Amino acid sequence: MNRTMRTIDDVLDLLDRLFAPEADRWTGNASSWWDDFYADRGKPVPFFASKPDENLVSYIERGLLKPGRALDLGCGPGRNAIYLASMGFEVDAIDLSPTAVAWAEERAREAGAEIRFHCGDAFTADLTPGGYDLVYDSGCLHHLPPHRRVSYLALLDRVLVPGGHLGLGCFAAGAMGSELPDEEFYREARLHGGLAYTPDEVRWIFSDYAEVEMRRMEEQPADAPVFGASFLITALFRRPAGD
Repeated sequence: MNRTMRTIDDVLDLLDRLFAPEADRWTGNASSWWDDFYADRGKPVPFFASKPDENLVSYIERGLLKPGRALDLGCGPGRNAIYLASMGFEVDAIDLSPTAVAWAEERAREAGAEIRFHCGDAFTADLTPGGYDLVYDSGCLHHLPPHRRVSYLALLDRVLVPGGHLGLGCFAAGAMGSELPDEEFYREARLHGGLAYTPDEVRWIFSDYAEVEMRRMEEQPADAPVFGASFLITALFRRPAGD
């Protein structure tokens, strides 16, 4: 059949296919990209270390976040999920990569952390509607093509409680990632390793939310108890209580 588009999902799927094989970074074909990425646990990737983001620790230590139910979006090897569980959060964690989820489950068992891990696409996964006080994303948004921001915002609307928080870390413009205009990615059919964002662009995307804090992540030495890389923007937003 030549006429294949009838719904918004059909349009999004078509746009996904424009980026193949890079689409494997966010679709159900993750095993052909992210599984390879996580296969060698010994390679020098800073965020492979089992320690949480410095901004997440800061939010909790300053009382900006209180224990509740949290969703770690794109959890990777589980470092932030395990930290949240240790601080009294009830944690769900999701990632496309079976290899990453298996590694995260091993770490959680070693730490004695009770976490519900999900392997799959967060946009279509069976996550509890209105079930999370916190959605935390350390590196997911900047790997999405521009049209999948629609799916991302819809996910937040679906799972985040009114008054809940979004914590975010993404590539900072001028430091890491591509600064091409959105439409150029479609002309080139490439994401160039990820999209860089300015603070104003992040504010615009989440303009329906109240900004609590936005700043560069603080660089941390390798032996620090937390992860920090200054090429990332960190942000904390609060969903309006009346939504």
